[in-house]
Amino acid sequence: MTPPATGTIWSALPVPALMIGQKNGVECIADCNPAAEQFLSLSRRSVLDCPLARIVQIDAPIETALQRCRENRAPVFINDAPVTQGERPSVHCAIQLALLGDQGDLVLMLMTPREIAGKLGKADGIRHAARSAIGMSQMLAHEIKNPLAGITGAAQLLSMGLSGEDRALTDLIVAESQRVVKLLDQVEQFGNQRPPECRAVNIHDVLERARRSAEVGFAAHMQIRDAYDPSLPSVWADADQLLQVFLNLLKNAAQAQLMGGRIRIKTFFEQSLRLRGAGGQDVALPIHVEIIDDGPGLPADIVDEVFDPFVSGRENGTGLGLALVSKIIAAHDGWVSVDSKPGRTVFRISLPRAPKMTDNKESR
Repeated sequence: MTPPATGTIWSALPVPALMIGQKNGVECIADCNPAAEQFLSLSRRSVLDCPLARIVQIDAPIETALQRCRENRAPVFINDAPVTQGERPSVHCAIQLALLGDQGDLVLMLMTPREIAGKLGKADGIRHAARSAIGMSQMLAHEIKNPLAGITGAAQLLSMGLSGEDRALTDLIVAESQRVVKLLDQVEQFGNQRPPECRAVNIHDVLERARRSAEVGFAAHMQIRDAYDPSLPSVWADADQLLQVFLNLLKNAAQAQLMGGRIRIKTFFEQSLRLRGAGGQDVALPIHVEIIDDGPGLPADIVDEVFDPFVSGRENGTGLGLALVSKIIAAHDGWVSVDSKPGRTVFRISLPRAPKMTDNKESR
């Protein structure tokens, strides 16, 4: 089974493409394009002549479809097939098979991820939801905090002349008022529209700051492990705002498992994701950070709205932590997504890299 020469068109295909041939009766990969290398997170050299089923798992009768394509000498289409590679969550793809007439029995297989397009649509909705809540949050915080200060002061004055059960009641008023003030502080933080002050940032420096804070604080009961790609270039971001994002995501993972568990922080480079930026420009998002926990997962009824303001899967949760994450990442022209099932929840942040001139000046 000899792979054909890789040409310009083959290399420029924007979707993952494989050439599949038979070797000793087994469907094997004869070639793959750069988009497929990125999709599989594997190099072309490492997949050549490997059995297709060993490299990628397709929840569809793919071998039957390949055989039908060869026998009928006609294209075959498979819609919405879950495709899994390694430990990654499955991605729903539209699969197209077509026989390469001048290459014997070689079959061209195109895999078009549908999940990415769907999530990008959700990301736009998340941005609009975050923006629409900002005005309301600022108004609420301003209008409620002023009378609360008066209520707290009055309760404290009353408590000075009381004792026993009556004083316990005024203490309750003070404690609950202070709790509401803390909530309003979060609301005001969510309403802060200061744009990010972007510069070249080493993403691992920010992650380590967040990790150290988590390990000595809210995530002291968790095991935190990392899988960093040390070759990553710098991101174009506001380091303080990114720190806030990662702290929120780590806290979210830790609060999902109060009895302890594992959190894994993973970074990697993948060039296939691009978004339309706030200024209408096309923005590449090749730098990815994943916060992975082995907790119970998000409730199924809120997983699609988890970044909306005031949506929370925890009792007494404010629903502002993940909304703030979405707002900050949107301001960076980035993308945030989540995949969740019992035993594995993955929050992924995708960010633009720093311009090369500034990136070269940034220490690794």
